[in-house]
Amino acid sequence: MNDHGQLGHGWTVVLRRQPLRIVDGEPEGGYTDMYELICCDCGDDPWVDYREVPAEFRQTRGPYLFTAGIAAYARHVRRYHSRPRARDRGTLRKA
Repeated sequence: MNDHGQLGHGWTVVLRRQPLRIVDGEPEGGYTDMYELICCDCGDDPWVDYREVPAEFRQTRGPYLFTAGIAAYARHVRRYHSRPRARDRGTLRKA
C-alpha cells in the first residue's frame, strides 16, 4: 500500500536504488544497480519515473554508482539544505 497523500512518506532527501520503472507510483520490474537522489524539498516526486520528471530533476537524480551517490547526497544537502549556524551569521552574543 502506498500513501500518495504524503509525498515521500516524510522524506526530504533520499538516495535510493533506482527501480527499472515506476508504474502508478509503484516500482515495477525490479531494480537496477544504480542509485538516484530524490529531494522532495526541491520539488521532486519519488512516485514519478525517472524518464517522466523534468530535466532539472533528472540532473539531480543521477543515476549514480553507490559511492558517487553518497557524495552527491552530501553535496546536495550541504548546498541546498544547510542552515548557517548562529556563529556563522554573526549573531552570537557575548556572555
